Amino acid sequence: MLPVGAIPWTGLVTIFLIIVIVIIFASGVVIVQPYEQGLQIRLGQYIGRMNPGFRWVIPLITRVIKLDLRTEVMDVPRQEVITKDNSPTNVDAIVYVRVIDPEKAYFEVMNYRAATVALAQTSLRGIIGDMELDEVLYNRDIINARLRDILDRETDAWGVKVERVEIKEVDPVGPVKQAMTEQTAAERERRAAILRADGEKRAAILKAEGSRQSIILEAEGERQSKILRAEGERMSRILQAQGEAQGLRIISVGARPLDKRAITVLSLDALKQMAEGQATKIIFPFELSTIVRQAAEYLGATVEAPEVPEGTQMPSEDILGEIPSKEELRAVEEAAKAPDIDVEKETRKKAQELAKEEGEGL
Repeated sequence: MLPVGAIPWTGLVTIFLIIVIVIIFASGVVIVQPYEQGLQIRLGQYIGRMNPGFRWVIPLITRVIKLDLRTEVMDVPRQEVITKDNSPTNVDAIVYVRVIDPEKAYFEVMNYRAATVALAQTSLRGIIGDMELDEVLYNRDIINARLRDILDRETDAWGVKVERVEIKEVDPVGPVKQAMTEQTAAERERRAAILRADGEKRAAILKAEGSRQSIILEAEGERQSKILRAEGERMSRILQAQGEAQGLRIISVGARPLDKRAITVLSLDALKQMAEGQATKIIFPFELSTIVRQAAEYLGATVEAPEVPEGTQMPSEDILGEIPSKEELRAVEEAAKAPDIDVEKETRKKAQELAKEEGEGL
């Protein structure tokens, strides 16, 4: 092997030329990524697009421009905008764009990113300037839609598609923000006062309704109590009257076997007991009572019961009369409760039937 100094100059030139040729050849190799699109320009003339993959172009005279076709996020810088009601507000936004035509994006505009951001700033300033502060705060969707339509229409000539626009922050300046805070606090106090008043009104209504229901129930209970007490007193009087009538029947039936002499003796005994008292008495003779009895018989007021021989057995029905059963008393109570039945008429009818049965028994 020859030393370096022994290599002829022609060999060195050959090696140098080979290295230069390799470098020149390697500079013509272009690799386009799957999300990119290449534009081939040769000697100042546009040749065409270059699809993704391994490509080789003529070096030194060919230039390849690669454009990213993915969606890009562009931040619109914060800027102060005056609203329609003269309220200074700081607003910023985010714009999502994507290159759909690489030729237009490169040849029609110098820098489509800067152009899109500048257009978004001016358009946003004009949109918010036509709206009041409250509309800006509560109608962000409308602002986003209007700004997206404007940008998409203007950037179409640049081969750029505006996919979405979002208002990132709306921040009023200090004095405006303080006034809004006070307004919000006053509004919340107003709502709280309304809710308290409404609650007090509902409570008063419910309390009055409860009092009314209580009074109604109390009155209904009192009415039912009076009805039950009156019903009990009525039944008590009916039973008491029946007992007195039965006692009178017993006395009448027991007095039938007595003859006139026994009645005279009993009358004299009664006069003797009456005379023993210290009060002033007036005693009428028997003849006067006979005259009164005859006058009563003439008028038809009384009928003397026929004499019954002593020792005659009287049936219990003649002595006690008809004793009402529990079913009959319950029927009378139900008739009294029914509004369409005349209790007095039914009771009178029942008494007449009992009197008729007693007369037939005698």
